[in-house]
Amino acid sequence: MTTMTRRTLGAAALAVLVAPSFAAAQAPAPVRVRGTIEKVDGQNLTVKSRDGKTLTVKLADNAKVTAMVKASLADIKVGDFIGVTGMPQPDGSQKAIGLHIFMNAQRGAVPARFTPWDREPGSTMTNADVTSTVAGVDGQELTVKYPDGQKKVTVPPDTPVVRFVPGEANDIKPGAQIFIVAGKKNADGSIGAPALNVGRDGVAPPM
Repeated sequence: MTTMTRRTLGAAALAVLVAPSFAAAQAPAPVRVRGTIEKVDGQNLTVKSRDGKTLTVKLADNAKVTAMVKASLADIKVGDFIGVTGMPQPDGSQKAIGLHIFMNAQRGAVPARFTPWDREPGSTMTNADVTSTVAGVDGQELTVKYPDGQKKVTVPPDTPVVRFVPGEANDIKPGAQIFIVAGKKNADGSIGAPALNVGRDGVAPPM
């Protein structure tokens, strides 16, 4: 093999390695939307966002709709797969500011992990299995486990809790509160939504 051939192959290999990284770096970040539906026009929703902006949300033709119904801390059992919106505490634990209970069908489809979150400045999200639950001084104490670790979570008595259930077309209506996890900013300024989480009977998304 000549020196020129080796250089050519090396450059090609480097291009293969760099291209995915470059593409990932250029991919737009997913858009999260928290707000209230003001108007429904077919697949288009007019939404008043949490920060007061009026947004146009365009649902995909095959958009997955998941409803959120009111639940309580007593509904959370060992073995449940839950999401914890939390605030980090000095001892490394999390103080829950919202909990949601996933459907069994969502286990595996939703990544189990601990990650920064944007509900409040400094907030986090932990999707994990409940391994223990006991009464504590400041509220119920949960231990949740995910592939890379586990967290101790204190749940104050006033923490909002919801359960995910299959959504229906009539859940999407004016006044319903929504949460879009992975929207996409369209060229016309609207938000494309491949999936929609919507509160049923006045329930507000706690995440």
